[in-house]
Amino acid sequence: MAEPVALGLTPISRADVVAVARDGVGVRLTDEALRAVAQSREHIERLASRPEPTYGVSTGFGALAVRHIPPARRTALQHAVVRSHAAGAGPEVEAEVVRGLMLLRLRTLAMGHSGVKPSTVEALAGMINAGIVPVVREYGSLGCSGDLAPLSSIALALTGEGDVRVDGVLRPAAEALRQAGITPVELAEKEGLALINGTDGMLGMLIMAVADLRGLIRVADLTAAMSVEALLGTDRVFQAELHALRPHPGQGESARRMAEILADSEIVASHRGPDCTRVQDAYSLRCSPQVHGAALDTIAHAELVADRELASAVDNPVVLADGRVESNGNFHGAPIAYVLDFLAIPVADVASMAERRTDRMLDVARSHGLPAFLADDPGVDSGHMIAHYTQAAVVAELKRLAVPASVDSIPTSAMQEDHVSMGWAAARKLRKAVDGLTTVLAIELLTAARALDLRAPLKPATATAAAVAALRTRVPGPGPDRHLAPEIAAAEELIRSGGIK
Repeated sequence: MAEPVALGLTPISRADVVAVARDGVGVRLTDEALRAVAQSREHIERLASRPEPTYGVSTGFGALAVRHIPPARRTALQHAVVRSHAAGAGPEVEAEVVRGLMLLRLRTLAMGHSGVKPSTVEALAGMINAGIVPVVREYGSLGCSGDLAPLSSIALALTGEGDVRVDGVLRPAAEALRQAGITPVELAEKEGLALINGTDGMLGMLIMAVADLRGLIRVADLTAAMSVEALLGTDRVFQAELHALRPHPGQGESARRMAEILADSEIVASHRGPDCTRVQDAYSLRCSPQVHGAALDTIAHAELVADRELASAVDNPVVLADGRVESNGNFHGAPIAYVLDFLAIPVADVASMAERRTDRMLDVARSHGLPAFLADDPGVDSGHMIAHYTQAAVVAELKRLAVPASVDSIPTSAMQEDHVSMGWAAARKLRKAVDGLTTVLAIELLTAARALDLRAPLKPATATAAAVAALRTRVPGPGPDRHLAPEIAAAEELIRSGGIK
């Protein structure tokens, strides 16, 4: 197992988030983090002892912030806010999303601007390291005041209430904490609010999505190159000097990759020269680097936003270095919500272009000599016809998922929260979109591999031949009607192993 991710006063990386959320890597709190947490807690305790009210310390929350809470009721207040806000509904979200939530909330708390007790951050770190995954529901966050309901479910488990999963098994939180040697947290002033007021869910899902999409765009370059090859297209449009005339970074990267993939293809070489009548390929072939590259540039922008958020202490109110506790609006999810929505657009477009390439390989009028639907015996079997139907259905769904969530807003909390980001919803639909793009590219991969086989005895490029060979080791039988995740895994492994940079 990798070394635990250190949480201190400096930002963690996107790779750290993926490691903890997906790979089960643990965390550790640095000494400087624990000192900063202790110092901010001292400021909160000093304010709590004063007669004048301080929001989040000695008052109610949201529309109830005008009520001053006496000292004897403040622990009850903090537990009550967690219980009342843990009101999510719907199916459970994925364990990796929950671990991302826990890590990113702990990251903010460890920066020393939230006023929680050191024992509280240590307990939350202990839950992560023990593999305790609170049950978090699909619906409940509006992406303003952060991901309130999802984070409240985690805070509830931290206090020994609610349900969790350990190794996938549903258990009462109190039992799981006891077995892990973790004492349930007794919440003091400010702590309930600090545990639930952040953009952690949408940020975690953004970070995992961009990691996935980086790999999927590389796969899209591979499948597009295979389709160009299978359709007797030209590789001349991928020359570096052409793309230098329009210097978008992603476009140049995608064109370079496709050119390298096709460099030694006998199939492409077979129709080069003065006798070739193929002057211009269809846009879905010729313009692949422009579309894939624009997707890469969009991902780069989303990564920039994610990195800025990873450097942020997202809470309300916050404890400043001089001890002041100030209300703010940094919990609003708009910066993350926008890029979550933005990413869904190139996901849909990259998938749409892949579907168009797939369709060309199945149509005898446009496939340049390939059999109808790539069938062994057209008419007796349907080849890849219905695989393409599936691909088209997924692309249609991806277009619906590209409709932005962040342009919607439903006022809540008696009009106190009168504009919300819907960032959690944007993140949830992006996760579905990433899954959909995976399926679409898997179908193109299978279809192009079949088409390349049919171009024998001409040999495909070394990289595409390796992709076809990798598929043969994972795919039983001649037809495409099977679960597609192994095919994408094969392509991604080919890329990781050094075949395609």
